[in-house]
Amino acid sequence: MLQKLGFLPGFNKQVTSTGAESQWIDGENVRFRYGTPEKIGGWNQLGESKLTGVARGLHHFVNKASTKFAAIGTNRILYVYSGGVYYDIHPLTNPSGTAITNAFSTSNNDAAVTITFGSAHNFQAGDIILFGDASTFSAITNSNFGAADFADKKFMVTSVPTSSSITITMPSAETGSGANLSGGITFFQYYHVGPAEQLGAFGWGISLWGGSVLGSATTTLNGALADDTNGNNGSATEITLASVTGFPSAGTNYVQIGAEEISYTGITGLKLTGITRAARGSTRSSHLNGATVTNTSQWTGWGSPAANTDKVTDPGLWALDNLGSKLIALIVGGSAFEWDGDLANATSTRATIIAGAPTASRDMLVSTTDRHLIFFGTEKTIGDTTTQDDLFIRFSSQENINDYTPTATNTAGTQRLADGSRIIGAVVGRDAIYVWTDTALFTMRFVGQPFTFAFAQVGTNCGLIGMNAAVEVDGAAYWMSENGFFRYTGKLESMDCLVEDYVYDDLNTTSSQLIYCGINNLFGEITWFYPTSTSNVNNRAVTYSYLDSTAKRPIWFTNDSTLFIRSAWEDSAVFGLPHGTKYDAGDDASFDVEGNTEGVTIYFEHETGVNQVEAGASTTAIPANITSGDYDITQKVIRGAATNMADLRGDGENIMRVSRIIPDFIAQQGNTIIQLDLRNYPNNSSASSSLGPFTVTSATTKVDTRARARAIALTISNTAVDTSWKLGTFRLDIQTGGRR
Repeated sequence: MLQKLGFLPGFNKQVTSTGAESQWIDGENVRFRYGTPEKIGGWNQLGESKLTGVARGLHHFVNKASTKFAAIGTNRILYVYSGGVYYDIHPLTNPSGTAITNAFSTSNNDAAVTITFGSAHNFQAGDIILFGDASTFSAITNSNFGAADFADKKFMVTSVPTSSSITITMPSAETGSGANLSGGITFFQYYHVGPAEQLGAFGWGISLWGGSVLGSATTTLNGALADDTNGNNGSATEITLASVTGFPSAGTNYVQIGAEEISYTGITGLKLTGITRAARGSTRSSHLNGATVTNTSQWTGWGSPAANTDKVTDPGLWALDNLGSKLIALIVGGSAFEWDGDLANATSTRATIIAGAPTASRDMLVSTTDRHLIFFGTEKTIGDTTTQDDLFIRFSSQENINDYTPTATNTAGTQRLADGSRIIGAVVGRDAIYVWTDTALFTMRFVGQPFTFAFAQVGTNCGLIGMNAAVEVDGAAYWMSENGFFRYTGKLESMDCLVEDYVYDDLNTTSSQLIYCGINNLFGEITWFYPTSTSNVNNRAVTYSYLDSTAKRPIWFTNDSTLFIRSAWEDSAVFGLPHGTKYDAGDDASFDVEGNTEGVTIYFEHETGVNQVEAGASTTAIPANITSGDYDITQKVIRGAATNMADLRGDGENIMRVSRIIPDFIAQQGNTIIQLDLRNYPNNSSASSSLGPFTVTSATTKVDTRARARAIALTISNTAVDTSWKLGTFRLDIQTGGRR
């Protein structure tokens, strides 16, 4: 007898496969539309370039001439995309450039080049340096490197050996005898953004407190140390001791002076060389001549770095928005910049710092209707980064991004939130701005003078997990918290989620700032891309179908496909289709930076075709699959008499016999694979046996089978290019086969 297989939409990962009868339990690269599963749409790379680093911000806007722009902020460079081309608009710390002389040192058969500056610099490893044109270059002696190797080119800083030098890596090795402090050029320094990953940092207990040391050695400091990055003489990377007896010289070692730890890499005479101040999370401070110096290279107990750290360093993040045609870009934790998309030569200009704006903020957005620029977790005293308050809000005067001082004639102002320890993020909604701390939700509504904005706390114990983990759709805010998913529609709601344990039991909370939430309004979906416990980058996604969900049946599904995972996302409002950024940590071949070591970003347009199409590469199939929970049967009784017909609403008492599968697909492209997994008992860790895989074409009417089992589960999949499917109503020819 033919029986219809009916399934509820969404995944249920909160129960066993047996408990999820008539439900789907797993899948990849699928979505639910009108209650039934289908393969997701494909994506095509935009432009032919790969960007340096990992994208941590994405924003679309249009200028007055209807030119469409996509601003993409990676952890190293701010780009705009328009008309198939990427433009570097990253702000410079020295927009006019700085000339250096006697700057280059090289070694034969080595691709490393040391750049020496006339004074201390503030470059960090991973930062970007841009060299001026050939007219600013003077020859490097004893080197095959010339103007063409440096002029108008960007390099990633490989290392910072001293406070006045950096190294970069050339595409090829030095073939000359090697240069020693010769040549010169003009350079430009990119504003520092931050690392690609969110990393653990050391907290309490890294120092002497409660610890002990193996092979302890103590001496005194010969020469005072200032509270700066340098050594005894104010410019070197060495410190002088009264004695070095008992101090190890091989590898990286540590000494402690007061509460500060200092690393060193060698010993020359009585000097520790290659020093780095404020090591292992300690704080740099000044030290008097004769201060006690203790070897801390082999501390154990409380003095050892913890395996699990209690603090994290944020990754390089951007907050991006626009005020009309003007792009506003905030380096999270730092300064804000503007870029005018209306300029005739806009793509050949760089973003510049916003005069008068705060210089240290956690987040930023433009209040669209009333045209205020708002900074969150910002400075109480503008320009003084030491006054940054993680709960403090500052907003500009209306339509004036340079005016932040409240007066009787403007609408600038400030507000400090009362609940939480820091502001995590903010989103513009239809009727209000939503502001989350780590513990609470506030609304911020424009009311005009004299108060400008009214603030109200509307939720507790519902803080935001990461800066980009919230969105607003049709007057409702949705977000991911530390302890579940929430919605605010005028009242706070904890969202029922049938994949919640699957997400939170394997979530890397140390890297929560990487979580990125995006809307796909073409299909009524909200997706959170997040890192699992074994990953420092986003490697999984969870999606809520806000259009098709009901109070009784919320629709959630997950995706583990490496092809689909994104580091940033933007909906279809400007470009007509959603866009997303994919991070490839194993590919350093960015189009614009030499010596890149931080991977690349590929920019995709979604919901186009059925494959992944990447520039310069072959088309890649997007494999899709979905698996149901177990079906079991009971013997159907008609007029009080048992029959050999089966009832799928069963209890597993009877063996079922499956003799036919009647497939049903809508708009099938290419071949689809179906498989039946057979299981006799719920605790069977895997299927007792399987039927298939069976290849189904659009012309397949039935698949004949011979199977006996107490329970069956259905899997539908595709693996080839140019394949797609949408499930209809499957039927199985099932009869009871007794109890044995």
